[in-house]
Amino acid sequence: MNGRPPGIEPDWIPLEFIVRPEHAGWRADLFIANQIPRLSRTKVQKILRRAAFDDQGRPVKPNRCLFEGEIITLYRRPPEEPDTPRHFGILFEDEWILAIDKPAGLPVHPTARYFRNTLTGLLQERYGDDKPTLAHRLDSETSGVLLCAKSREAERALKVMFADRKIQKEYLAVVLGIPDPPSGRIEVPLGPDRASPIRVKMAHDPQGLPSLTEYQVVRTDGTRALVSCRPRTGRQHQIRAHLAHLGHPIVGDKMYGPDASVFLDYVEHGPTEEVLARAGYWRQALHAAAIRFTHPMTEQAMHIASPLPEEIATLLKVDTTTG
Repeated sequence: MNGRPPGIEPDWIPLEFIVRPEHAGWRADLFIANQIPRLSRTKVQKILRRAAFDDQGRPVKPNRCLFEGEIITLYRRPPEEPDTPRHFGILFEDEWILAIDKPAGLPVHPTARYFRNTLTGLLQERYGDDKPTLAHRLDSETSGVLLCAKSREAERALKVMFADRKIQKEYLAVVLGIPDPPSGRIEVPLGPDRASPIRVKMAHDPQGLPSLTEYQVVRTDGTRALVSCRPRTGRQHQIRAHLAHLGHPIVGDKMYGPDASVFLDYVEHGPTEEVLARAGYWRQALHAAAIRFTHPMTEQAMHIASPLPEEIATLLKVDTTTG
């Protein structure tokens, strides 16, 4: 489809869905409800009647029968972008590498909810078109050390080092309960949680990817523990999924906490007081505390650390210099 259909404003966001063979013959409303399970069928039908088109620019009605290979595009109004921290600290910088101290609540990349208030947007504002490139990522609610590359050579080198596990990371997390034993290895393969309505959630899967996290309890207050975690593999949500598998989910983790509906309601309604009360805290209490590697250009041994944020420290009344 060339251009936008009539009535669709330039700033509306397009979402494309390709009809796979297993969905050929489905009604359009059933197909979209399957692709976006958090939406009710009634809401899907409303969206289809208002702003859904095929690859020829023709409106797609809810009862339309779809065929394999067809592309359905939904347009949505840009939401009111929530406020986020519009700052970040710098822990290290030279001509090749930038190490950022990312605050909790700052998304790294644009999403359906955030466009301008992201780390990549702030890097663009500060550095212009030659902005540093992210070498890895952190979840929006996770704070701490994030490495960026300031040249293509450094970017390639850092990404190879991450892939070869030559960069060691340490995280600090406040978890529910006290892990017993107080130190150990969580060696549990991870794959998509097929029993969960959350499609991006990971869980123990015997056929999943090998995953290893080493942990050590730093201190406790009787009901919670501050735990140091060293992931030896780099799977999606690895620390969060492993700690939940151990029976000690991270405080405030909406996805891996005791009730998946918390995350679904958060996606649908945002951080309302009711949702945050059920989550137990306004953010997941996970912090990227330190990173160790050999500088790919200077061969200098690097140890870059970020102090534990006050909002996590107060959960256990611990010293903010821990870790």
